Amino acid sequence: MPSETETEEPRTDYEQQPHDPGEFEGGPVKTFLEHLEDLRWVLIKTIAAIGVAFVICLFAGPYVIAILKYPLTRAKVRHPKDFRVIDVYLAGTNRILRLPVTPLQQTLFPTATNAVNGFDIGLTPTGTNFIVTATPRPVQDEGFERLALSLDALSPAGAFIVATKVAIYGGLIIASPFVFYFIAGFVFPALKFKEKKYVYRGMVFGGGLFLIGVSFCYFVLMPLALTASVQFSEWLGFNVTFWRAEDYTSFVCKFILGMGLGFELPVVILILVKLGILNYDMLSKGRRYMIVISFVLGAVLTTPEVVTQVLMALPLLVLYEISVWVAWYWERQDRKQAVAATSD
Repeated sequence: MPSETETEEPRTDYEQQPHDPGEFEGGPVKTFLEHLEDLRWVLIKTIAAIGVAFVICLFAGPYVIAILKYPLTRAKVRHPKDFRVIDVYLAGTNRILRLPVTPLQQTLFPTATNAVNGFDIGLTPTGTNFIVTATPRPVQDEGFERLALSLDALSPAGAFIVATKVAIYGGLIIASPFVFYFIAGFVFPALKFKEKKYVYRGMVFGGGLFLIGVSFCYFVLMPLALTASVQFSEWLGFNVTFWRAEDYTSFVCKFILGMGLGFELPVVILILVKLGILNYDMLSKGRRYMIVISFVLGAVLTTPEVVTQVLMALPLLVLYEISVWVAWYWERQDRKQAVAATSD
């Protein structure tokens, strides 16, 4: 029992005030060295997860390459009505050459009356010699055609470079859920319960938006970008029969990942709004900067032609505008609740 002369220790202001359960921190207090130890294990587990995913994608290289080549098979090129082209095939379906036919050359090739004309190259034995023959073959004759480009490795290390790049990109995608989980386990104890709630919701919506962005790019934008690239090359007079495998895989991976990360924009903005770092006024004033940023990303992650850059920039601008109006709606609801609380 304390004596009458003893006085109680004064309570701090924090102890005297009523607490909001959402303001409590979610984890125990640790020393600086304990935080460093936790960070070390996070880095170890992150590197291990990425390494395992990298090895898996490296051994599954042919399947991953087939997935990356799918947009190329869906791309189509639309030609004008007077367009004529001759495809030269060797050993069945292997196209070895594509020759645009000028109006003057059409008089020399009376069979080249369709938009796309095919010829099979063969060897006919005549005694001890062989004669090269060109036999017309039926080819799909429409106002458009599917791209029949080949992806070639033009250096001794080309295939290895492609496999390594694909494994790195694929490993990052496969390991990303585990990496986020490890980082969350390190950061979340320092967050308040209310902040955790916003971050959890952001992770759920962010994952969905990332998949939507990747799918939109893979099935819609990528075929359009490849088609525009070929048509622009043909407009300049270049003969497009193959692409370097290294360039194609790097372009596809950057484009798809860039679009997926771009669709994360609303999640990041709205989490910052909920945490009080951003507000509606700041976002509305940043529209002009977002226009520049969207087109810069479109120029960096897509082909240099304007159509594809616009196709990538427009979704980012629409997502940003949605975020601005959601922030306005939240602030409007907060003001209504504040007015209702004061009136009570």
